[in-house]
Amino acid sequence: MYSKRILMGQPMKLLSLQTLISATLLALASHSLAVAATPSGSAMAEMSSFEGVVESERQTVMAAQVSGAVTEIAVKVGQSVHSGQVLMRLDARSANQSAVASEAQVVAAQASLDVARKDLERQEKLFAQDYISQAALERAQAHFKSVEAQTHAQSAMAGAARTQSDFFIIRAPYAGVVSEVPVTLGDMALPGRVLISLFDPTRLRVTATVPQNVLNRGQTPNRGLTPKETRIELPGLPVNLQWATPTAIEVLPTVDAGTHTLEVRLMLPAGLTQVTPGMFARAWLPTSEKLPHPVQLPITAIVHHAEMTGAYVLDGKGQPLLRQVRLGRVLGDQVEVLSGINAGEPVVQDAAALFAAPH
Repeated sequence: MYSKRILMGQPMKLLSLQTLISATLLALASHSLAVAATPSGSAMAEMSSFEGVVESERQTVMAAQVSGAVTEIAVKVGQSVHSGQVLMRLDARSANQSAVASEAQVVAAQASLDVARKDLERQEKLFAQDYISQAALERAQAHFKSVEAQTHAQSAMAGAARTQSDFFIIRAPYAGVVSEVPVTLGDMALPGRVLISLFDPTRLRVTATVPQNVLNRGQTPNRGLTPKETRIELPGLPVNLQWATPTAIEVLPTVDAGTHTLEVRLMLPAGLTQVTPGMFARAWLPTSEKLPHPVQLPITAIVHHAEMTGAYVLDGKGQPLLRQVRLGRVLGDQVEVLSGINAGEPVVQDAAALFAAPH
């Protein structure tokens, strides 16, 4: 009872000699529950983690190039599509009529060109027999060239009309998965308005920002990084799928002027069906300078109250104080504490013992 009252901050008023001896023994026992938290000593001690996000190497936002009402949506969010598949159709009646009119003008221009060609041939025969002057022949040649140029212009306009008609049909540029359809039937599509978002699930990567002084910038390529010495952690997946080795690494050559960080891209191996763009991830990289490692505590030291995660830290008087923490990866029966507790602070290793009923 003494141990429990001391830990809960309730001093005892009267103590007999026997009770005092028992309390001393219990206090020593309770002290063994609180030891200084130390940095992780795992095999990855020479690596540091950097928060990142899963991205697709090919992620396309398809916007309208023409105006028209949405008349058909052929896919749903999450649906897999193949290259060239029709995703959406817009009202193209006006554009189709313009294309038909342009084709008709091409036919008329071709007819005029045929007449001008035959007329030129007759004028050339007459000129050869000295029936017309040189000026008359030149006028016939100029007329033919003018009609020929008009025919080419009409053909080009008809081609542009046909091309514009194709803009009313939205097709998949590659095989992928539909991630967003922000429009519904009847919505008016305007040039630049987003219609469908698509990504390639077979080419995923983790992008993380790393301080410029972390990586060894004197080595190339990719500042000395190799896939074998780096790891990718995906905390949102089952335990047996949380770790992966990248197939390739890319370090962008520029440094952000505002944050002084580099962008590192780690390519994920194929076949990770449960990984999607936007997932939280960590990139574990070897660093060129020693960074502070996160504190490591037993899982039994962590308590959960409603939406808060915390651990009990002993103050200068030996009283346990609950402190909010942010957790990292789990290593067996240990868990990393990324923030909230500093290395060397005494932490109650078995939080449940604080509230255990006395015998």
